[in-house]
Amino acid sequence: MIEMQTMPDHVHLLVEVDPQFGVHKLVKAIKGRSSRELREEFPWLRSRLPSLWTNSYFVAAVGGAPLSVIKRYVESQKDR
Repeated sequence: MIEMQTMPDHVHLLVEVDPQFGVHKLVKAIKGRSSRELREEFPWLRSRLPSLWTNSYFVAAVGGAPLSVIKRYVESQKDR
């Protein structure tokens, strides 16, 4: 994980992923682990929310843009 910003209803992540592993597997792993850890830390979530994440996600490839520009974009989301 290169950069991350959490928002009230979504998360911005800048990650480098091995194409052999795949984006879908990475998203599934991140959602699964974060859900388990949050439910352990905040047990009331188990009974109040059937699922912490939706099944959907958005992915954009940033192959042509300089990494510094993308990092700045993700960092700037906290100010919105």
